[in-house]
Amino acid sequence: MPKRKATAEWNGGLKDGQGSIRLGSGAFKGAYSFGSRFEAGDGTNPEELIGAAHAGCFSMALAANLGEAGYSPQRISTVAEVSLVMQDGKPTIQTITLETEAEVPEIAEEAFREQAEKAKNGCPVSRALAGVKIELNARLSGVHSTG
Repeated sequence: MPKRKATAEWNGGLKDGQGSIRLGSGAFKGAYSFGSRFEAGDGTNPEELIGAAHAGCFSMALAANLGEAGYSPQRISTVAEVSLVMQDGKPTIQTITLETEAEVPEIAEEAFREQAEKAKNGCPVSRALAGVKIELNARLSGVHSTG
């Protein structure tokens, strides 16, 4: 499997500096700052990028699990909310909450939740973030069986 790269550059001090983050593929480049990370300023931040990576990874893992179990997902939409808090005087990613909604024909709620939990525990990003509490709220939408 290929190695993936991303780069970041920071110029200046913590509170007055500016930075940029770039994906190795060139698909994304964004600015970040103290304000965009710890306040409500414009720009991206590392936690937002972790959230995007986790949402994408989880959605793909769920699709794979459902397929292996004989289901054909039509749509999986996931939002990852990353909670950055002060812990022991240091900014810490404490919790990531995955909110996913999926359209999966002919699946029972219990079977869907089982596959979603399996994806939460097995996707590579979840495993990389093993020290973070990961919560999951999974729900079905669209056509599915109820039994």
